[in-house]
Amino acid sequence: MPLTYPLVEQTLDNGLRVVVSIDRAVPIVAVNLWYDVGSRHEPPGLTGFAHLFEHLMFQGSRNVKSGEHFGLLETAGASLNASTFFDRTNYFESLPSGGLDLALWLEADRMGYLLDAVNQENLDNQRDVVKEEKRQSYDNRPYGDSYERLVRLAFGESHPYGHMTIGSMADLDAASVEDVHAFFRTYYGPNNAVLTIVGDVNEEEAFAAAKRYFGHLPAIPQPPAAPDGTVGPLQGVFRDDVVEDVPSDLITMMFRLPVDGTPELDAAALALDVLAAGQSGRLNRRLVRDEQIAQSVSGGALPLIGGVSFGTLTGIASDGVDLQRVEDALVEEVEKLATDGVTADELATVQAQAERDWLEQLATCSGRADEISHHTLLFGDPNRINTRIDEIRAVTAEQVQAVAAEWIRADRRAQVTYRRAGTTTETADTAAADTAAKAAAAGTAATDPAVAGPASTEAGEQE
Repeated sequence: MPLTYPLVEQTLDNGLRVVVSIDRAVPIVAVNLWYDVGSRHEPPGLTGFAHLFEHLMFQGSRNVKSGEHFGLLETAGASLNASTFFDRTNYFESLPSGGLDLALWLEADRMGYLLDAVNQENLDNQRDVVKEEKRQSYDNRPYGDSYERLVRLAFGESHPYGHMTIGSMADLDAASVEDVHAFFRTYYGPNNAVLTIVGDVNEEEAFAAAKRYFGHLPAIPQPPAAPDGTVGPLQGVFRDDVVEDVPSDLITMMFRLPVDGTPELDAAALALDVLAAGQSGRLNRRLVRDEQIAQSVSGGALPLIGGVSFGTLTGIASDGVDLQRVEDALVEEVEKLATDGVTADELATVQAQAERDWLEQLATCSGRADEISHHTLLFGDPNRINTRIDEIRAVTAEQVQAVAAEWIRADRRAQVTYRRAGTTTETADTAAADTAAKAAAAGTAATDPAVAGPASTEAGEQE
């Protein structure tokens, strides 16, 4: 049966979609604002701009001094943050319900008047902050660039999902104040956003407050559509083998998956869960518990709406174990899934785990507000939060095997390995050459339209 969270939606005259969901369990209100702009919307030369604004949005606006946004909300008891993703950017706060007006005023002021505070000094400052973030989280962290390498292999740099949200530092260095202003004016307006209010509020008063603070802001011209990223499964094996100072040898495989919002994506997500979710997953049982060749395994699907999604499987080799053994075991389990499918018990287990995860996400006002914004912005349907469990339960074992046989295949993957200096790589090099030769013989090596470059790259080489 569907869930029954109450949902009421209105659209202001300027196009802002507002969703209110009452929950009087505790005197808390969550405010969640999603903008329809993420890294997939960034044109060449402007990568990292959506993420840059995640920082600039907290540095003042017409009526709020730099640093005051956090200060005002934290003084009112709020927790707040923001995040940038391939498909969207969101800003959110949760606070005692008496602070609703403050939260809405601050969000509206930066939606309407942020550029009053975005000058050269502010841009230079936040550009340096982003560079430091990249150094700490990507460049100087073990395996920190793994996803950057993987999406480049799986999609190619010209694809909307071919670069990470952090973007190119060269693009940020080249950005002028005028470039940044133009990007904001293109995407950050009421008709390109969804505002969700969840918690201990009066429905009429919540809509009235949204109109009071946002209603006067003008709509922006219709933003350009993101490039179409529709592609099929990878055709061949695309590798990047890295040798550097890492704690342990690691392998991550990436597979393209069907687009989000489809039964096929749900089936693919459940397929990866059968392999990698929890202690009962096939990979944990074999690689960690039985053969003890891996310290840990993980994986899952990353749903995306731009024509394709992706999923990953990761294994960290046990000390003294050749990473090739981990790769071979992963390949065998992936092939077995596509050939033999899943049992009824396995499917029931991962469906129950997915249901639990979904209910936990909806259990808090902040989590529910985020999912309401998500499904309103990307699917036009806030009520999808009430029907998602039914969609997951409806997936059959036959669907799981079919999608695995098409998308989650050992011969249709991107792969990044990290080996410590001095680790034996002869086996891996031989396997890479053998895989590339087989793919070439089948006419699949490096023929994928979204991928430029060879099916196997040298250690650490950037395509």
